[in-house]
Amino acid sequence: MAASKSIWFAGGCFWGTEHFFKGVDGVLKATAGYANGHLDRQPSYEDVYTDTTGFAETVEVAYDPARISLPELTDLYFAIIDPLSLNRQGGDAGTRYRTGIYYGPEEDLSLILPRYNAESERLGAPLAVELEPLRNFYPAEEYHQQYLDKNPGGYCHIPLAAFRYLRLYQDLKALLGDEPDLIARMASAAALLGERMKWHWTGFYRVIGEKLVLGPYCGPLACLRIGYGKGVCGTAWKERRTVIVPDVDRFPGHIACSSLSRSEIVVPLIKEGDVIAVLDIDSAETDTFGPDDARWLQKIANLTAQVSIP
Repeated sequence: MAASKSIWFAGGCFWGTEHFFKGVDGVLKATAGYANGHLDRQPSYEDVYTDTTGFAETVEVAYDPARISLPELTDLYFAIIDPLSLNRQGGDAGTRYRTGIYYGPEEDLSLILPRYNAESERLGAPLAVELEPLRNFYPAEEYHQQYLDKNPGGYCHIPLAAFRYLRLYQDLKALLGDEPDLIARMASAAALLGERMKWHWTGFYRVIGEKLVLGPYCGPLACLRIGYGKGVCGTAWKERRTVIVPDVDRFPGHIACSSLSRSEIVVPLIKEGDVIAVLDIDSAETDTFGPDDARWLQKIANLTAQVSIP
């Protein structure tokens, strides 16, 4: 059995970061602490709070590399932070709340760097996330460990939806396994999303020739075919990007498959450089979807598409 490894993530207040990562399948232990400061002794929380020690609130994530990879852990980390915010996450500000990825063995950098650069490219800007070797790490005081388990009503800067999406993503990953059939994967994803999230309509349209053709879905009857560049789905296909529509009545050229649909998000599934399908989700309420939904639903779309296409 492979030995456990560790990576250190600074993601703002360590209460929420620790709580998130201890729920990740394959993570053996998450420990709140202080990293990469310039003191050569164990700092106290009061020391770090002064912002004069150089320490960042950091979580050591010990994981089993046979169950989860370092690139996947890095992806999950980016899903719970604002990587463009300097010395601030949520309502917390100061150098102790900066973001950073601190690695041990030098070879870990080669696993992290492609995901780091991809995040910068996705956002179109340099990241405010330190990427450095770990110089030091001291576990925080005992009352900080598993803080949100001890204090369920405690403050957490990570949106609650992230914890819900994490469980959904992990359950879908386990459900799909190595299933090779794309339609079966889409059917399972649509069913699980529809059951858990209770949206008005959740499903897939497959790219067949010059049309999007209805695939597996959960919800009322829907349009059978959508043209390239037409409506929200066709736009996401043409522009190869996630499209969020807060109010479908304000989207030019919206195709009204259901009068009950009020807001929508469409995420492309890209395989080997080509859009092979789109994930289409409709809500009966306006302003349902935002950037956090887009990030997690893109992860779910990518997971669904992880199959060899004949």
